[in-house]
Amino acid sequence: QVQLVESGGGLVQAGGSLRLSCAASGRTFSGYAMGWFRQAPGEEREFVATINWSTRATYYADSVKGRFTISRDNAKNTVYLQMNSLKPEDTAVYYCAAAPGTADSLRLGADYWGQGTQVTVSS
Repeated sequence: QVQLVESGGGLVQAGGSLRLSCAASGRTFSGYAMGWFRQAPGEEREFVATINWSTRATYYADSVKGRFTISRDNAKNTVYLQMNSLKPEDTAVYYCAAAPGTADSLRLGADYWGQGTQVTVSS
């Protein structure tokens, strides 16, 4: 059974930082792109960042470029999202995602999703 388990969410003041982690298990993730999406109240889920398995090529939403950094440790099947200079509009439930293929294609949808972790940024 595939599981993606997120951790690291919480409450932080604007300008602060958080680091999200997502541990994947249940199958081999070789060749799988991994990434992060988020969903704010009343909004649709949106792409945040994705990363390739082998090349570690990355893609970012324009709204987080320069502030968020995605990385992965393939030996641990874990993907990270370092979030700096957080803004109140970053408040959302953040979901880890995985799919075979490229980081580019993952932006369009995932085969596997985590349960989500809440990030709240106060002004």
